[in-house]
Amino acid sequence: MVSRADGPGPSAPDEGFDADELREAEHLLSGTGSGGDGGITVPWPLLFRHRMHHKVAGSDRYQWWVLWTVLAGLLSVNITFTVFVVALPEVARQLHSTVTTLTWTSTGPLLAFGVAAPILGKLGDLRGYKRLYLWGLSGAALSVVLTASAPTAGVLIAARLFDGVQGAATGAASMALVLQAFSHEDRVKAMGWWALVGAGGPVLGVTIGAPIIQFYGWRALFWGELPLMAAAAVLALIVLPSHDRAATTAAEAQRRTGRSDAPVPEPLDPAAPRESPWGQLDWMGSATLSGSVTLGLLGLNVAPSWGFAAPKTVALFVVSAVLLVAFVLHERTAPRPLIPLHYFRKRNFVFPLGARAMVNFAYMGGFFLFPILMERIYGYSETSAGLLSTARPLMFSLSAPIAGYAAVKVGERWSIVAGAGALCVSMLVFTQVGADPSVVLIIVALALSGLGNGVSTPSTASSAANEVEPDELGVMSAAQLLITQIGIVAGIQTMVTVQASSHGGTGDLASFHTAYLVGALVAFVAAVCGFFVKNTQRGSQAVPIDVPAH
Repeated sequence: MVSRADGPGPSAPDEGFDADELREAEHLLSGTGSGGDGGITVPWPLLFRHRMHHKVAGSDRYQWWVLWTVLAGLLSVNITFTVFVVALPEVARQLHSTVTTLTWTSTGPLLAFGVAAPILGKLGDLRGYKRLYLWGLSGAALSVVLTASAPTAGVLIAARLFDGVQGAATGAASMALVLQAFSHEDRVKAMGWWALVGAGGPVLGVTIGAPIIQFYGWRALFWGELPLMAAAAVLALIVLPSHDRAATTAAEAQRRTGRSDAPVPEPLDPAAPRESPWGQLDWMGSATLSGSVTLGLLGLNVAPSWGFAAPKTVALFVVSAVLLVAFVLHERTAPRPLIPLHYFRKRNFVFPLGARAMVNFAYMGGFFLFPILMERIYGYSETSAGLLSTARPLMFSLSAPIAGYAAVKVGERWSIVAGAGALCVSMLVFTQVGADPSVVLIIVALALSGLGNGVSTPSTASSAANEVEPDELGVMSAAQLLITQIGIVAGIQTMVTVQASSHGGTGDLASFHTAYLVGALVAFVAAVCGFFVKNTQRGSQAVPIDVPAH
């Protein structure tokens, strides 16, 4: 027996293996498999994985094993992101290119992510999240090899573009795996740990990676990622469950709705013929949504240099809007829509995603402006400004896990409101800094910014996910990550453009005040969105149910 508040509970011993694979393992273990003497030829990796998974899946903390496994993979792929951006001047010198050209190593992956995320997220729903996750890790390893050995700037940019595609695979699949493993009530805790790695990984990368780049070069940084990815892949093969779509069992249906009389989908029959997942994909929906997001992100990226009112910029935004309208019209009649539109009528789906986008708008806009402010206005060195900047992601990573547990007590609504409010206060502090600000005040403002994002992120992620059907977690995880990236790009480009175009440009302190005021207003709107989020029901709503064996 397991209650809805306790989550799915321990897995059955055979969970994590396809039916054919399990039958073969049982034959081999019993000596009835093929071979010269009835099972003499034994594929020991399969048996080892079967036995190890049997032990792990039998634990009453199996969902936490899934979480730590997924976070190990995320850490292995995001640890180099920030430090590589810092190393771009040296990379440009070695490859006989320019920093301006190599900025595509940062913006290119965002665009590639926008193209790939919807279709890969849906593919995970159809083919299994573990499989998609392993594909993503394999792609990440290939991207690392191409990056570390890139002979020219063009090859390097292509490698990083491919990195954006694998990021869509690992990001969507890993979030879906975690959300699937935890009950609705405990998802906010898991998302707190998720946010810790998301924010803390790049900080750790700067701490470890900077000396590596200094003494061994930037290529060594990426070669050092390969062992981490290999270890994460082995751990995933052992721990993660394979037949993800079995989540639509009676236990999952009742746990999701909180009703013991909830309609139960028919279990999947392994012997039944399966339609190709490629035939089940909503290609038109994927194309229109990916095109809309990609052109919108591209417009935001080029707007500061081309101008927001430039004909080419306006054309990108107009085509993006047209494709978005086409996506909505198509989804209304599609037999298998990529994202069912009825979700957008649910307040606990729309408002958490809105708050998430706006929080990231203000957070990353302020993050990008801060070193410019410190170097150009206050005369700080790059090293000093960078050291101060770490206060923000450090507080983010430290506060997120605590906030996940706190949200269980105070509710998601007040967690989002408090987080967005702290971020708003941080932006307002930066609108008031004078010609000779206190370093302590600056650190406090940075810490408030990190605290705001850390407190709000677990609740926005879990609240939106709790509105989604179990077999659509992949595409919805991709949608959450897309919303986050849209907020990030919009915040950076908008606040930088406002700062550069107001009160005399980059040398004027008042221009930074204006840009941070924009961030404060957006953070305030995020807090308003938080007021409309309903808390997840807990405690007395738990319904004891039987968990059927797979």
